[in-house]
Amino acid sequence: MTFSSDAQMISHQSIGLDREWYVHPSVFSKTKRLVDIIGALLGLTITVIIAVPIAIIMQLDSPGPVLYSQIRCGLNGRCFRIWKFRSMVVEADKKQHLVENQAKGYIFKNKNDPRITKFGSFLRRTSLDEFPQFWNVLKGDMSLVGTRPPTLDEVARYEKHHFQRLRVKPGLTGEWQVKGRSSVTDFEEIVSMDIDYQQKWSRFYDIYLIWRTIVIVLTRKGAY
Repeated sequence: MTFSSDAQMISHQSIGLDREWYVHPSVFSKTKRLVDIIGALLGLTITVIIAVPIAIIMQLDSPGPVLYSQIRCGLNGRCFRIWKFRSMVVEADKKQHLVENQAKGYIFKNKNDPRITKFGSFLRRTSLDEFPQFWNVLKGDMSLVGTRPPTLDEVARYEKHHFQRLRVKPGLTGEWQVKGRSSVTDFEEIVSMDIDYQQKWSRFYDIYLIWRTIVIVLTRKGAY
């Protein structure tokens, strides 16, 4: 199965969803959406403030686009364009085959990925590279809290139980962020945490995960 970079939606049939699948109750929560909007507006305010110094330092370290975008799969397999501050060299995606994958399963991770720039390493450790995703949250493609947003090639290899992750909106943070961040290298463990989030979900649990994420990001725990 192949996907084009400008894909807008993956049909339910193409990703294995059938009549037995349903949308998680969190998707219909007005309170969750209100928290998302408020959080996104605050986050975008910070993003605007930090964008200029980030852009200047980035050009000195590794000239090229300030923002990086990629098509990801969201709720019910709908595709959307995710945004980040660029943390890798230009056209890093084309060089992925040259880097060893240290993760297990349908994800790609390398602790010492040579494609990451010096400044990009700082952006990742501090999670500053993720701030443009507040725009995705405001648009409704993502939520502040949810599951890790998968890539198209990852979803193309999913087995049936993996599609449970797509019952909720992907999140800027979630169980994987609180319980390990980049140190979690087993895909099945990530899936397990994403499904666990769906089972535990409540408005108060979302607030708890947001708070825990802030603490973890400030201490730079588990990021590389």
